[in-house]
Amino acid sequence: MAPTTQERIVVLGAGYTGLAAAKLAARWTSAEVTLVNRYDRFVERVRLHQLAAGQPLRDRPLTGLLEGTGVRLVVDRVTRIDPGARTVRTEGGRDLAYDHLVYALGSQADLDSVPGAAEHAFTVADLDHARELAGRLGESRVVAVAGGGLTGIEAAAELAESRPELKVRLLTGGKLGSGLSERGRRHLARALRRLAIDVREDAKVAEVRADGLVLDGGEHVAADTVVWTAGFTVPGIARESGFAVDANGRLVVDATLRSVSHPEVLGIGDAAALRRPDGQELRMACATGMPTAQRAVRSLADRLAGREPKPLRFRYLNQCISLGRRDGLIQFVRADDSPVEAVLTGRLAARYKETIVRGAFLFQRHPGMPVG
Repeated sequence: MAPTTQERIVVLGAGYTGLAAAKLAARWTSAEVTLVNRYDRFVERVRLHQLAAGQPLRDRPLTGLLEGTGVRLVVDRVTRIDPGARTVRTEGGRDLAYDHLVYALGSQADLDSVPGAAEHAFTVADLDHARELAGRLGESRVVAVAGGGLTGIEAAAELAESRPELKVRLLTGGKLGSGLSERGRRHLARALRRLAIDVREDAKVAEVRADGLVLDGGEHVAADTVVWTAGFTVPGIARESGFAVDANGRLVVDATLRSVSHPEVLGIGDAAALRRPDGQELRMACATGMPTAQRAVRSLADRLAGREPKPLRFRYLNQCISLGRRDGLIQFVRADDSPVEAVLTGRLAARYKETIVRGAFLFQRHPGMPVG
């Protein structure tokens, strides 16, 4: 049975997954599609460390990206979902009715797990914080980046390269680059030494203060500015709405990306607990979000057309790390994301990463393009 124009699809969030999902839903179904987003701009989140370092980013108005698609844009913040009434409530007082909901609210920096982080730390996880950090750096001499994951590494390298007047410290609770191959770890260490970044391993942060960090053992690490990249969390709306969520508050979905408790809801991106067929949970990344957005909307279109949807199939290819604008590290991995020894480094890797980032934006213009 073909879909009818009475079907209403509401997409929450216009990040790398939500924007693509809205455009695909308008293309692959005859439903009325509404996209709800806090900002009226598409935010290239994977470039926010560049913005924080003082580099201008291109303006990406959502109206331009949605032109000609038929998608209705609502610029507002989601505050509540009523799954019984199938409505979404916004901060501006709107009640948006839906027949099918695409939950793509993404993730945010976890500023609540350590005392003082919310009051004193800056992040590169959203547009407002990245702008605030850029302004703060003008009055800073020492910057401490807390968190040695990919986001922390990229932020520290970008700051050190773009702002050589700053002393940059990178602190990680474990060993730096623990998910990389030996060759990858060696290149990473060389790159951070070249950038004069002070790396502290096994440094678990117990508190963030206005004058820096306090470690578990009581040691004070002085800094004028703290950049917090030690973990991400998701909005609490799915849990508060009564949807089935995992221990981290991420929407639990089946192999076709439907909520296991509310089948009219699809979960994609960082806010959903996405899994490979072997049960492995996918890491938060636009590289995982984009193909799952395609799969989720294709599954919905199939159901509306009376077809049985196919389950998600996904394999990892690489991890891409920028180390400033002139260096990078591409760690090739097995299907389960475990590293192999093969890496690409230097300027070629930097160009590779830039191509990936540009491709992620190109996908927003043409979300039907193959990505996985």
